[in-house]
Amino acid sequence: MKNLSIKLKITLWYTLFMTLLVIGILWLLLYISNSRLLSNARLRLKDTVTRSFHEIDYEDGVLEFDNDINFLGEGIYISVYDTGGKLLYGRIPSLFNGAPVLVMDEIQQVDSGQTLWYVYDYCQKIEGYGNLWVRGIASQTQTDAALATVVRLALVFLPFFVLCIAAGGYFIIRRTLAPLAAMTDTARKISEGSDLSRRIRLGAGKDEVHKMAHTFDRMMDKLEESFENEKQFTSDVSHELRTPVTVILSQCEYALQEDTSPSEVQDCVRTIAGQSRKMSSLISQLLTLARADKGTQKLHYELLNLSELAEITAEEQKSIAAAKGITLETHIQPDILFRGDETMMMRLFINLLSNSITYGRENGTTRITLTSDGSRITGSVSDNGIGIEKDKLDKIWKRFYQVNPARSSGEREGAGLGLPMVKWITEAHGGTIRVESTPGEGTAFTFSWETALQEGVRGSIMKGQGETPI
Repeated sequence: MKNLSIKLKITLWYTLFMTLLVIGILWLLLYISNSRLLSNARLRLKDTVTRSFHEIDYEDGVLEFDNDINFLGEGIYISVYDTGGKLLYGRIPSLFNGAPVLVMDEIQQVDSGQTLWYVYDYCQKIEGYGNLWVRGIASQTQTDAALATVVRLALVFLPFFVLCIAAGGYFIIRRTLAPLAAMTDTARKISEGSDLSRRIRLGAGKDEVHKMAHTFDRMMDKLEESFENEKQFTSDVSHELRTPVTVILSQCEYALQEDTSPSEVQDCVRTIAGQSRKMSSLISQLLTLARADKGTQKLHYELLNLSELAEITAEEQKSIAAAKGITLETHIQPDILFRGDETMMMRLFINLLSNSITYGRENGTTRITLTSDGSRITGSVSDNGIGIEKDKLDKIWKRFYQVNPARSSGEREGAGLGLPMVKWITEAHGGTIRVESTPGEGTAFTFSWETALQEGVRGSIMKGQGETPI
């Protein structure tokens, strides 16, 4: 049984069960039929005997018998006796050898060797004559023979029924399990050819097999997407790390040359340090995003003064903005309190401001705003820079995607991880972020969170009574 397919196993068990069920039903029907036939035979015997008295008359001192009393066409023989047991009229079957005593209103069974008989006697008073006995004799063997014929026919047709049950069961089971075979074949082809685009595609259906097939297709969709993302991720990481590694190696080789002056060596070291910082930042962001994908990146929630955090970040970025001739404006509502991870919130502001400064217009303006109405905190970082084309707005949240790589250079060269990081940080804190941009006019990133901070807690924090950790 272990080596058989599921189809054959189910077919065999189904056939066995149905065969036993059919045999059980046939046995029950035959048992009931036999009981009913015997019961009906006895009732007919009694009824025939009692009706026979209507065919007997006594007139002018003579008993008169109707001709119909001889044989009534139901396999019952009628005979008439006087009180002394003398046969007066009627027929007795030739094979009936027994002569039981007349017994009032009782069905007797008489075995005459080859045939089993039912015998029923009844006595009734005939007006003018007196008591008269009427005996009815019926063959039980004929009744059993009819039932035996039915049994033989059932046994003859039973194998045919079993074959029909097996064939029908196999067909139904094969149709039912066809999606499983398709799943197996699809999985085998994927394994042999590494083609993750194959699907079962059963179509509409709500049974368990359809649900399994649809789940398999969805699993393959996610698996294909994950595989493609992994390939793209590997390619992007390799590309992003290749450049700083190449620069570091070339600078090391140049610094190790004998004719390199001390000042040139210092320049090489500074370049190496700068590229190392880029690599460190890249690796740090990649690790964070990787943990976020796996759901293992822990956030350390605490009650933050988000206004102060935004002000500190903006102040640090002003000198960088000024180097490009960009004016950094702040419109921050004071003492906005928020529960979140301080490091991640700081990174959110830094990434948004850095992105705005990098792609902003020289001698332009970058603006950061932060407000709260008590139930919702809303912030934005906007600029009047180059803007983003409409068809690229959805792509900016993808890792390693850069709208215009030529715009980033030197120390501020990006890897396309800043905005994906911003999106994850915002959503990890239960917020939303959106972008609006017009090419040549500028871009605005708007983020918001709901807050249900109680006034009592707000007051205690502002008074410096401590923080309330999550």
